[in-house]
Amino acid sequence: MYCKCGKKAIIFRRYSGEKLCERCFNKSMIERVKKVIRKYSLIEKNDLVGVAVSGGKDSLVLLHILKKLSENYPFDLIAITIDEGIKGYRDKTIEIVKKNCKLLGIESKVYSFKKELGHSMDEIAKKERKLSPCSYCGVFRRYLLNKKTRELGCNKVAMGHNLDDEVQTILMNFLRGDVSRFGRTGSYYLYSDGRFVPRIKPLREVPEKENVVYALSNNIEVGFSRCPYAGEAYRNNIREFLNKMELEQPTTKYSLLRSYDKIYPLIAKNLAKKVRYCERCGEPTIEDICKTCEFLEKL
Repeated sequence: MYCKCGKKAIIFRRYSGEKLCERCFNKSMIERVKKVIRKYSLIEKNDLVGVAVSGGKDSLVLLHILKKLSENYPFDLIAITIDEGIKGYRDKTIEIVKKNCKLLGIESKVYSFKKELGHSMDEIAKKERKLSPCSYCGVFRRYLLNKKTRELGCNKVAMGHNLDDEVQTILMNFLRGDVSRFGRTGSYYLYSDGRFVPRIKPLREVPEKENVVYALSNNIEVGFSRCPYAGEAYRNNIREFLNKMELEQPTTKYSLLRSYDKIYPLIAKNLAKKVRYCERCGEPTIEDICKTCEFLEKL
């Protein structure tokens, strides 16, 4: 299998029919991310972009690509990691993040559940029986990411969500009838004010497999360990369904994303009208009391 340039290919894109060598593949990854950024005006001149970095393949590939792009375009980066307090898991990935940030010359900030909210995930997992640890973790991570990126003066917070993440979430929210979450899956947020930092997803058109290939071909050290509290049986079913459809029809995932993007502006505008501020902490929410304050009260 050979690339169009004549060199041996390292990847075959079934959805486009392309066979790419390492050099052409890496170039196409950079160009695809640039195209998404330009298409939605995700990053503007002199922006300070906070990059949510967990230490996994997606967030670190995003960090490396944005660093490359920042060398030719005037914006700055700062890596932000949330330490949930999961012994034997998060402490290892934090070290990986620090190594990558040192290599790239990017400032790294780490904020912990324990210090900021008073509870680590290990402690929550021992106390809570009604809700899964993932329910608390997702809410607390989003809360701290928004709060800390705002305090750091960031204009945007970049998430490492890939194509597979996006289409899985779109289908899950649709099947669950979750309208509020359905409006938060776009590549950009139509709503923004002084307290809400817009989230951007430059990798949302990049398949998960290609992030793995990019990390390997560029010798990026990433963490592949799985969170011990991960319990996503429903998402796994959705993933298997979409992967099966993709095998039969290689453009399935992109088609689903394009269909969603057509209706996203209408959904997001309607959701923006409902945003208010938590009566207790003052953070953006669509309820009188935000989920973080609600969960902290239970603990």
